[in-house]
Amino acid sequence: MPSLSQDQPTSAQLRAQVDRMAACLMVEGPVEGEWLGILQEICEQTRESATDAAARALELKLRLQAIEAPEVRENVLTAGIEQLRRAIDAEEMASPGRAVGGAGDLPLASDPELMQDFVMEAREHLDRADVELLTLEKEPDNKEAINSVFRGFHTIKGLAGFLELDEIRAVAHESESLLDRVRQNKLRFSPGIADVVLSAADFLRTWLLRVEASLRGEAPGTPPDSLPLVASIKAAARNEAVPEAPATAAAPVAMEVPDKVEETKADPKQAAAIEARSVRVDTEKLDYLADMVGELLIAESMVRHYPEIAGLQNPALVRDLSQLGRITAELQRTAMSMRMMPIHGMFQKMSRLVRDLSRKSSKQVEMVAIGGDTELDRNIVEQLADPLMHMIRNSVDHGIESIGDRAKTAKGPVGKVTLSAGHQAGWIVITIADDGKGLDKAKILAKARQQGVVDDNAVLSDSDTFNFIFHPGLSTAAKVTDISGRGVGMDVVRKQIQKLRGRIDIHSVPGEGTTFHLRLPLTLAIIDGLVVGVGKERFIIPLFSVREMLRPTAEMVFQVDRHEVAMVRGNLLPIVRLSQRLGIEARSERPEESLLIVAEARGATFCVMVDELVGKQEVVIKGLGELLKNTPGIAGGAILGNGQVGLILDLDAIHAPMEARGQDA
Repeated sequence: MPSLSQDQPTSAQLRAQVDRMAACLMVEGPVEGEWLGILQEICEQTRESATDAAARALELKLRLQAIEAPEVRENVLTAGIEQLRRAIDAEEMASPGRAVGGAGDLPLASDPELMQDFVMEAREHLDRADVELLTLEKEPDNKEAINSVFRGFHTIKGLAGFLELDEIRAVAHESESLLDRVRQNKLRFSPGIADVVLSAADFLRTWLLRVEASLRGEAPGTPPDSLPLVASIKAAARNEAVPEAPATAAAPVAMEVPDKVEETKADPKQAAAIEARSVRVDTEKLDYLADMVGELLIAESMVRHYPEIAGLQNPALVRDLSQLGRITAELQRTAMSMRMMPIHGMFQKMSRLVRDLSRKSSKQVEMVAIGGDTELDRNIVEQLADPLMHMIRNSVDHGIESIGDRAKTAKGPVGKVTLSAGHQAGWIVITIADDGKGLDKAKILAKARQQGVVDDNAVLSDSDTFNFIFHPGLSTAAKVTDISGRGVGMDVVRKQIQKLRGRIDIHSVPGEGTTFHLRLPLTLAIIDGLVVGVGKERFIIPLFSVREMLRPTAEMVFQVDRHEVAMVRGNLLPIVRLSQRLGIEARSERPEESLLIVAEARGATFCVMVDELVGKQEVVIKGLGELLKNTPGIAGGAILGNGQVGLILDLDAIHAPMEARGQDA
């Protein structure tokens, strides 16, 4: 059993002992003599600091010896522990020079590795709390869910106390106390309690970001004020100012994630076994491993293409080279899979967002999530969070009607937002669908014409018209709200998706709803591309941007308003001569001796003229270094099978100057 030193302990040391004692109470049950001795020692050392609350706690402890029933003694002891915590907090606040870990400073002297582990574990508990709190809004009597949330905040409190993160410990402790009253049936769980606990979780996430900033050696910034939040939590615990949601308020969010529901019901022993088989690895190490495997793949390909080896007819050598190719390919797939992560974590955050937005907008909205076990490159998952958030906001704010408007139709009062993910032809397809009013084609077109985005006489398809919502500043919202409607957001969405080498398709039916389809690559580290030649140089055009290839005739290419265009399947498409754009001498200037690659960028279709098609190849993307990384029109480089360097084209940048010329004309 641990004991305190004879020296006067710091408030942090006292608090750590108290938190350890409270943890043992939960694990070991009724407390016997040994812990009573420790409590006696803590009380005596706290009393020396002339804290009245500590003196009262000491008197309470002395009365414990007269209580025979262990359960009663445990309850009294728990009350004494809470008094001790308040005594330590009061003494620390009154002292000139507060201990590290307070509102302004972070305990930088702590073990950085231990602190990073705490951040990761705390985030896992908070993410689980979000899911369980949404479950509790639908099932207030779900004991398993409330216990799970309680355990999460209890663990965060104990670890934060040990690491001297006092603000985190204080908020987690008050949240734990509130949840404990719900566990003991002293309070009934309500949306108001969910609001305050979710606010506590957001507060803790903010503090975790500050801790991470400190670990990186950066200034953590101004800490958030915990006093209003603590006051709200305490009021909720007293059942004050926490009314039940009125009939017109948002309905609880229903989230269906079959794979995660199964995880919740899984055997604890099985879950522990799975946890024991996993280890945490720094993501930088995974990235380095993937890079080295890419280098190995390139080296293997170069060796295979050596003329001296390619000319040999030795069957054993051919067999061994084939085996080497299979091993390197399998190693590459394994290395890439280590960078993959399921998308369900982001789906959980979106379900929380739908819940908050529905309550804020006084709408009834439920979210259904499908395919949460679909895996994506972690870099894509991280960069996809903001676009998804913008699209969910628009679905709830613009798409789903108010309760009154839905009552005028055959729809029920509860709107639905469906978020799904799955594989399709080597891509990841993420779908955001709502059953709201759909996009108003006439209003969008009128707004586009008003802003001069499109000619008044232009005849556009539904798809072309819907794509105007991605134009900067084009919003059809009747009024600006704090949720959306300022004309920003959707243009950011398209730019971010294009940055991820993806695309967005829109389908909408008036009165039935709107569906967005996001097509994304599995990983950002590897790309399928067409290797093309211009003069002696080799370039790689991302395959996801290519629609078709053709050898034009002389009659297909002509000038329109000083711009070179090609007639392709009845459509006039502008031509970009890659040789002129990049300052390279082409083999021939005649279109009929060249090749046209019909490509798509920035929502527009155009042709790229090159000398030849070398072939299709999967390549590992390489950076160009500090000097060349911002070269216009070039997204990166890759080592081709023959050892030659191929530059990966950025078609958005290739198309941009043409777009500017078209506007000038």
